[in-house]
Amino acid sequence: MTVSEDTSIRVDAGRLLEWYEEMALIRRTEKAAYDLFMSGEVKGTTHLAAGHEAVAVGASAALREDDYVFATYRGHHHAIARGATPAECLAELMSKATGLCKAKGGSMHLTKADKGMLGSYAIVGSHLPIAAGAAWSAKLRGTDQVAVAFFGDGATNIGAFHEAMNLAAVWKLPVLFVCENNLYMEYTPIASVTSVPNPAADRAAANGLPAEIIDGNDVVIVHDTVKVAVERARAGDGPTVIEALTYRQYGHSRADPAKYRPADEVERWMQRDPLRIARDRLTSLGVGEADIDAADARVAQVVDAAVQEARDAPFPDPAQALTDVWADGGAVWRN
Repeated sequence: MTVSEDTSIRVDAGRLLEWYEEMALIRRTEKAAYDLFMSGEVKGTTHLAAGHEAVAVGASAALREDDYVFATYRGHHHAIARGATPAECLAELMSKATGLCKAKGGSMHLTKADKGMLGSYAIVGSHLPIAAGAAWSAKLRGTDQVAVAFFGDGATNIGAFHEAMNLAAVWKLPVLFVCENNLYMEYTPIASVTSVPNPAADRAAANGLPAEIIDGNDVVIVHDTVKVAVERARAGDGPTVIEALTYRQYGHSRADPAKYRPADEVERWMQRDPLRIARDRLTSLGVGEADIDAADARVAQVVDAAVQEARDAPFPDPAQALTDVWADGGAVWRN
């Protein structure tokens, strides 16, 4: 089933403005990360999620604080949507002691466990069985918590995707599988290496699971679709596969100029920018340009302050390198 651009969808203007501001915060933080990398202040690689903001914000708005979220190495947007601040995210990218993981995770492992954001995972597809495990835990404990695994289209050709879906279906686990389909698995068009047009949704039926294909750049559609799937999971009716069509505005990673993408394709998707769609919805609801601009101004202040805070933060003490390695905070292997 496909959820189209339904102009009859109703949303409170005040809530939509909050979602817009959160998406703008993610976008500006991503731009700051890019600029810091270009200035040499961020080492290693980064995988920016500019263009994917509506998936993270819309989905998170449909979840409770005690629900679980699992993301990929392109997970900055999910960390912020679940409560991480731009300052602690940028500090982590800059290897500072105040970072989300105290400089031990970097861009690909942003984690905010106290907010239910149980990690970003660098190994493609590896977190899908883990999300199923978290959902199983909730079921065993008798809670109605839901786990959500966000993953890229490339992960749908990984064995863990199929294994996680199968087990989740067999045990009717309260887990959502949300594919952020941005059309490319790194540099390869997903359509050129996949036997079905919709790599996630078209595989759901083999496991007896319902599937939705949605506009992943419309925060309202994402929210409403995830809300229905979450309610279904909480009621004990099992998993749902959601394929959210979106597009990354940068290359795959900081070293990728993305010249393999056709210029007309890029332009079409830039016209479908999540911030533009949300802004158009806001104006149609009677929200003035001044109010939207004020939200942008607030975001600019927050991110500018976050950049300075991250720059001023100390580097970690090397003596702390092996702390927080295990659950008890220590570094000793236990048999």
